[in-house]
Amino acid sequence: MNTTQKKPDIGALLNPKTVAIIGAAPAGQGIRGRILEVLRSHAFKGKIFPVSRNLPEVQGLKAYPTIGACPEPVDLAIFVIPAKFVAQELENCGKAGVKAAIIISSGFAEEPGEEGAKMQAEIKAIASRYNMAVNGPNSEGFASLEAAFCPTFSPAVVVVPGGIPLMPDNLKQGRIAVIAQSGGMGFAFYDRGRPKEMAFNYVITTGNEACLEIFDMVEYLIDEGKTDAFCLLIEDIKTPETFRRVAEKALRAGTPLIVNKIGKTDAGARAAASHTAALAGSYSSFKAMAQHYGLIEGAHLEEMVDIAQGFMAWKGKLPEGRGIGICTGSGGGGGWMADTCTEFGLEVPTLDAKTRAALDPLLPSYGTSQNPVDGTAQAIRQIGYSGMVAEVLKSPVIDGVIVVMSARAAEHLLHEREKLVAIKKSSPKPILMWSYTWPAAAAVKVLSEAGYPLFTNMRTCVSTMQRMVDWNAFRKARLAAKDDKLAAHSEQKSVAAKLANAGSALTEAEAKPLLAAYGIGTAGADRLAQTRDEAIAAAKAIGRPVALKVQSADILHKTEAGAVALNAKTAEDVGAAYDRIVVSAKKYAPKAQVQGVLVQAMAEKGREVILGINRDPVFGPMLMLGLGGVHVEVLKDVVFAPVPLRRDEALFLIGRLKGAGLLDAHRGDPAADKSALADLIVRLSHFARDHADAVAEIDLNPVIVHAEGKGASIADALIVKRIT
Repeated sequence: MNTTQKKPDIGALLNPKTVAIIGAAPAGQGIRGRILEVLRSHAFKGKIFPVSRNLPEVQGLKAYPTIGACPEPVDLAIFVIPAKFVAQELENCGKAGVKAAIIISSGFAEEPGEEGAKMQAEIKAIASRYNMAVNGPNSEGFASLEAAFCPTFSPAVVVVPGGIPLMPDNLKQGRIAVIAQSGGMGFAFYDRGRPKEMAFNYVITTGNEACLEIFDMVEYLIDEGKTDAFCLLIEDIKTPETFRRVAEKALRAGTPLIVNKIGKTDAGARAAASHTAALAGSYSSFKAMAQHYGLIEGAHLEEMVDIAQGFMAWKGKLPEGRGIGICTGSGGGGGWMADTCTEFGLEVPTLDAKTRAALDPLLPSYGTSQNPVDGTAQAIRQIGYSGMVAEVLKSPVIDGVIVVMSARAAEHLLHEREKLVAIKKSSPKPILMWSYTWPAAAAVKVLSEAGYPLFTNMRTCVSTMQRMVDWNAFRKARLAAKDDKLAAHSEQKSVAAKLANAGSALTEAEAKPLLAAYGIGTAGADRLAQTRDEAIAAAKAIGRPVALKVQSADILHKTEAGAVALNAKTAEDVGAAYDRIVVSAKKYAPKAQVQGVLVQAMAEKGREVILGINRDPVFGPMLMLGLGGVHVEVLKDVVFAPVPLRRDEALFLIGRLKGAGLLDAHRGDPAADKSALADLIVRLSHFARDHADAVAEIDLNPVIVHAEGKGASIADALIVKRIT
């Protein structure tokens, strides 16, 4: 038995030299027969051993009664047998030294009841015991396309007369890998992209992920170094530590992860759970994780494939800014493209005088060089798309080019093929092609061989350019950022001890001193009053208008209880407010344990925000930031991020708010102190990280962000402890 602690050999799974099919059957006998049919229909150079208890021969190949009877050591075993037999056969594979397995069989944790989940857990235990790389169960298999190895029953890779080969002849646009928990959808990416002359090196479906998960596969392929972009369809994240490590590795490697997460809605989450027994988790948390690590979310199949195509074609030459040059033979098409670019946050600047002077002699009098550059059909015939692009690329105000063309016929493109190849090779800026007519196959081939991505959807074309701009800027900023994590706090152990001794919820009076140890607000300015006279004395000592709030772990929503009073200015105001709060609190919760009434100075004017921590069941503590008042209650203007955060990440988070502009100077009001807010976010994120096991929720609401240079005040605070 192999007891090594090394990682399972995913290479033996994806690129084996010897393969056994456990449960192999003659052609025409469902999935059991189809797997071998598909395998043998391609030029796989490895050896295939059918394993069948009853048949001496399967589809012309000698069969063997057991895995142990195979004539050579087996790298990969493919399981197409009923679920109840899988565990024992996997054990037999482990004893025989099989390195990897793919379990096509279904009937495990995706089924209702406990039996399927129990069998799946047994598979995981066996795989761990023998250190086997096990994919599935409930998988549609995978395709290792460069090796022509396709252990799957997907029709997307079935050979048909006159069909498209597995790989294109030309590989100038790089290679894409697809990894999906869903089998059918995984191969759908390949089916959409391959007719575009895109090169896929792997299509991997992971099913229930009893052992290997999507990000295990991603990490292996990043380390392998042959993949330029990934398309990932995710139903759940089982191991967040793996996700974090691999997402960071992909970003540093410059390899984009283009993802879609199933479970954004309640209906989607139910589908994920019934499909692969996934717990979809909070989509807002996943979105925050994706944004934090630079994952690129795609809305649908076509967009994800198109984004991948753009990144593959221009890896290492991504746009350095938002200025887009548009070259077109159709004025209407160019104008429509310009509008769409602007809608997506890109810019279509007027070209500089030098570039226009070079272009004008090449265009007819009724064309224009301003941008979009409209050469009309005449210029397309005379200088071609390449002639316009070559000049536009030289403009200092342009960071990328989109060519608006009709690729319905290939004659013009064939004529300028050499020039297009030369421009692609030398251009430091990306060039995307959009055809407003359906392209001829010959046109697709010419552009693909030259290395250009061709789009048939204008919006996905522009979306691709916009994602390339944003991802490149994000990655550069992330790699350049210095780690400005706060030093270990001298009060950290003291805070942990106080949290441990506190009740299930800490009132503002209890929470603020703990938070202040991390520089989150200040301690000592507020006074806790047990009587009316103490409240009046506290207000007098503060010397300015005050707020009064009941303090009780049993009354967390003080405003609803009528237990808050604001802007009390005189002793009479304070006394009356104290009496009113005590009465209201007792009426709202007669059995509540009341610590007293907190008296605190009214904060100076500023913009209200909400800042908090919530514990996601998958990713742990997540920081939430929202604009206060109607913006959070009605417009749901909130953003999330995992903890801890650096200062640059905190500023980026603030900028992600839809209403972030409200923090800027406007209508005579000075700009809010975003720098102070960013510092507060960083400190809160470190508090949440340091006490993640103890804290379920922190609510700072509202936080008053004062004018620039004047800091921020925490008007209320609550900590809810984690129950384990």
